[in-house]
This record gives sequence, C-alpha cells and structure tokens, in this order.
Amino acid sequence: MIFNLVKKDFLLAKKNLVYMIIFAVIAPILIFSKLGISDFGSFISFLITIIFVEYILFNMVSMSENKYKGTALLCTTPYTRRRMIEAKYLFILVIFMGTFLLYNLAVAIGPSKGLERLTTFQIGISLMMVSILFGILIPIQLKIGFERTKYFSFFTIFLIPFIVPAIIEGFQSQGINLQMELVQMLPIYVREWLPIGVSFVIGIISMKISIRIFTAKNL
Repeated sequence: MIFNLVKKDFLLAKKNLVYMIIFAVIAPILIFSKLGISDFGSFISFLITIIFVEYILFNMVSMSENKYKGTALLCTTPYTRRRMIEAKYLFILVIFMGTFLLYNLAVAIGPSKGLERLTTFQIGISLMMVSILFGILIPIQLKIGFERTKYFSFFTIFLIPFIVPAIIEGFQSQGINLQMELVQMLPIYVREWLPIGVSFVIGIISMKISIRIFTAKNL
C-alpha cells in the first residue's frame, strides 16, 4: 500500500522527472568543473545535485497536493495518515538512491573531468544532510502549510551551493578534515557507516513528529 503512495508522488512529479534525471547526470560534471575544491569536489558536486533534485521533486508534489487538495482527498481513502507520512519519507529516500545511481553514471561518462566515486562516509554525510533538511522541512510544512514555507525553503535550498563550498574551503584552510578526530578514533567500519546510521535516526525521529502533527491536523 505504501508503495502505491510513493508511485503517486512520482506521478505528480512526472512533468519534471525526465529533466531531473538528465540534471542528475550532467550537474555533477558541470559543478565539479566550476569548483576549485580538489579534495572534496566530487562530494560537493553530488551533495549540491542531490539537494536540488530532492527539493524540486518534493516541491512539485507538495505544490500539486496543495493546489488540488490531494492530501485531504487521500484522507477519504483507505490509506491511513501514518502511511501517507511514511510514503513521503520513503519518496525522499528513493530519490536519493536514484540520484546516487545517476551520479555513478556521470562518473563513468566524465572520468576525464576528474569526478570520482564517493566513499561510504561521503554518501552517509550526503544522506545526513538530506535527512536534516527534510527532517526539518516536512514537519514544519505539515504544521503551518505549504504556502507559508515555500519561500523560506526555496531561499534555504538555493543558498546551499554558495554556503557549502565556502564552509569546505574554510575547513581546508584550517587543516580540518571532514572526518573529525573524535570520529577517527572509532573502528574504520563504524566510522564509514556512522553517518548513514545517524541519517536514519534523524529520519525516524522526524517521521514520528510528522505523524503526530498530521494525525492531529484538521483537514
């Protein structure tokens, strides 16, 4: 049942889906060519790409549901409110996985550009960033509505390409590694998979909050 809800979200976003698939392949190559961050260029290219793809597709679904009162109509069907929220988070995860596969296609297409495959740690950090952003956005949007959050979320997402490279450059200039000293004390297999574990914890906490908000909401 939950997969039907995820399929519904992809159908709502289908107008932009093909463009996003093309973007997910081309954008990392273009972003990498513009960045002057040799150590983290591939990671930053993927991170910026995934955030844009996630936001645009999620925003398309939210806009359609808001315009056509889709959420209210779904509540009249056998789908529970809990399943509807779980589907939103699964939608975000499926987009992440799909974009990651397309990034690897970009790596295969443009090896001469220097784009590299990501480490497990970098994938985890990217997923954690997505979990934090949407872990905050989804509950707030459910609480106060799409119209009141769309401009704030738009400016937040589109400022990231300017902020993240500056932060990474600051780390590099200070000799700070993304894998902090405390984390480096952990066994390598724990260190590599820790961000992914943290991402799922953030997602589960956010989902529980969202379910509580949505269950109590009068549509």
